[in-house]
Amino acid sequence: MDPTSPFPRLTGSADVAVRPARPEDAAAIARVQAVTWRTAYRAVLPAEVLDAWDDDAVTTSWRAAVTAPPTPAHGVLVALEQDSVVGFAAYGPPELGAGEAPHPAGPTTEVAALLVEPRWGRRGHGSRLLAAVADLARGTGAARLQTWLLEEDRASADFFESAGWGRDGWVRTLDTGSAPLREVRWHALLEGADE
Repeated sequence: MDPTSPFPRLTGSADVAVRPARPEDAAAIARVQAVTWRTAYRAVLPAEVLDAWDDDAVTTSWRAAVTAPPTPAHGVLVALEQDSVVGFAAYGPPELGAGEAPHPAGPTTEVAALLVEPRWGRRGHGSRLLAAVADLARGTGAARLQTWLLEEDRASADFFESAGWGRDGWVRTLDTGSAPLREVRWHALLEGADE
């Protein structure tokens, strides 16, 4: 266990861990995002989004998210296998949509992104990232977690459902400049919270 990390280093057949992202992780986070979008979301995302991908701009954006988050409640975690970044999660307070009031269960932390590079899938990295976000959210007094998933993204829906999450009835449409994309909101209450 690394005594400087709030997350235990887990061992098994491979050396795996989750830790807060560092500025030098930005390029690896951008790589995981690009590979995952191009592999898992090619049929869902408009071709223009994937064709216009700019590695440098995305890396700069992730470096800013790590070094200058918009609030202290925002953060980025990385999943490691050996010393390689194989996944990441970004989280923070949600932006309320039009007509939406704060959730009656209490403060919410939104999982803005949770991606594991497909070749590293099914090794527990997503579950460790989600558990770490839940632990951090609980530590800030959050009562629930939420995320937005593309309506057509069955793999992510199955993952969150297996973790005890469910749809909460909210849907939004994203304007991509091409075909609009519908997203469905999923949520889970944290231990001790009442709906």
